[in-house]
Amino acid sequence: MRILLFSGKGGVGKTSVAAATGVRLAAIGYRTLVMSVDPAHSLADCFDIEASLFHGRTSEILSIQPGLSILEVNIQREIRRHWREISTYITGVLRTSGLNEVEAEEMAILPGMEELSAMMYVNQFRRESRFDVCVLDCAPTAESLRFIAMPTTLDWYMKHIFPMQRGILKAVRPIANRVSPVELPSDSYFANVKELFNKIEGIDELMEDPRTTSVRLVTNAEKMVVRETQRAFVYMSLHGLTVDQVIVNRILPPEAREGYFRGWHESQQRFLAELEAYFAPVPVTTVPLFPAEVLGLSRIEELSRVLYNGSQDPAAVSRTERPYTFTRTGSGHEVHVHLPFAAKGEVGLFKKGDELVVEIGTMRRHIGLPISMAALTPVRARLNGGILIVEMQEAK
Repeated sequence: MRILLFSGKGGVGKTSVAAATGVRLAAIGYRTLVMSVDPAHSLADCFDIEASLFHGRTSEILSIQPGLSILEVNIQREIRRHWREISTYITGVLRTSGLNEVEAEEMAILPGMEELSAMMYVNQFRRESRFDVCVLDCAPTAESLRFIAMPTTLDWYMKHIFPMQRGILKAVRPIANRVSPVELPSDSYFANVKELFNKIEGIDELMEDPRTTSVRLVTNAEKMVVRETQRAFVYMSLHGLTVDQVIVNRILPPEAREGYFRGWHESQQRFLAELEAYFAPVPVTTVPLFPAEVLGLSRIEELSRVLYNGSQDPAAVSRTERPYTFTRTGSGHEVHVHLPFAAKGEVGLFKKGDELVVEIGTMRRHIGLPISMAALTPVRARLNGGILIVEMQEAK
């Protein structure tokens, strides 16, 4: 199954572009699902589906036309399906603080639950071979980064913290529950956590395989949006995902060169040139500003024709360059990490166990080292053309 992940700053038109991609894929014969991972869903609105305010109809897979379905993850339903033990415990703890039952249930929806639910669906559909392509309409950039970092973070937790935490609490629970104002979580709580992890196991490898998963960054030709798109590109690369297209949405037409929108037009052209220079060789695709809101199937089809020139296959694999690679040199080994736009003072790294940890800004990436390099130590690092080269040698 092919996975196309659309990300970008809020309000740039990700949902419309993701919907248009799904329409194009279905038109050329792919069994396609467009799934919204954004808690503030707007996929049903984009297709102009008559639904309730909170999209009850699309919390289950809804067929739009032959070959095309949509799904908006409903966290309340997912809690009942997958998070019951965890949610029940957290709700009970919150109620001891004075919250009523309804407030406690709402507060028990923890950050990351929606992202994990979406990953479970992706893994399930892959195992069932239910769809040929899954188009993910992601939340704004910050939440998207949490989505892509979740598998690595959970994997680390399950390997290093979970067994110890479960063992310690099992030993102290009978005594602690006598004196603690809040009961410690039962073993069924940890069993639920383990079951959830099993349902997303392998999703990290799936997402980091460029032959399976591609990231499409949607942006506008405006300074703040361009800067966020650049940061997203760095973080996607840092987390092992391949960005194979940048889509610049809502470009003003040539006739806007005169009159009221002249300044906007000139600014867009300047930032468009900047985008093309920054992201080369990643292709940059432009989409014009439509004269009316892209709403409903006919308008989405029109956007699809413009976006893909009426002939392109959105599922085609165009880039397979890995964000990081391991190589052997005469004096040792090297890890090459693609960090576009990163400056020397912004990058930090250290080794922890059998992992190389790279930090840039507030983001951290754990790169598992192969057995042949697990005992090596980073001795020096340098940036060369957007690539961080880390030299690894045996400790002296």
